[in-house]
Amino acid sequence: MAFDLAALPPELLGFTTERHLATLTTLRPDGTPHVAPVGFTWDPDAGLVRVITFAPARKVRNLEAAGPEARAVVCQVDGGRWLTFEGPTTVTRDPDRVAEAVRRYAARYRPPGARADRVALEMAVDRITGRV
Repeated sequence: MAFDLAALPPELLGFTTERHLATLTTLRPDGTPHVAPVGFTWDPDAGLVRVITFAPARKVRNLEAAGPEARAVVCQVDGGRWLTFEGPTTVTRDPDRVAEAVRRYAARYRPPGARADRVALEMAVDRITGRV
């Protein structure tokens, strides 16, 4: 079921604050999917999904190779409940934006270890499907 981005139900918002991992799907340059487990955060005010990772990661390389047309999918599952976020996705190295992604990750999961090559993925969500 697709959700109206302008009227998300409270159950959806609650599910995105529970401690669950998800999968992130990006496309390799040859068009095949790359799926990786990730922690993510959902910022309904900004309409952004954020994922922290490190610069040489395959997911980063896939998004950068795709350029401005890059899209990704994040899917969280817990039994019969599930959510899928889709949208254009960029890699940011901006220290303030990466720090915000780390702060949100730490609040949902736990503080991540320090990494000099930390980057953040920012997905401008344009579609949410699921069952909550």
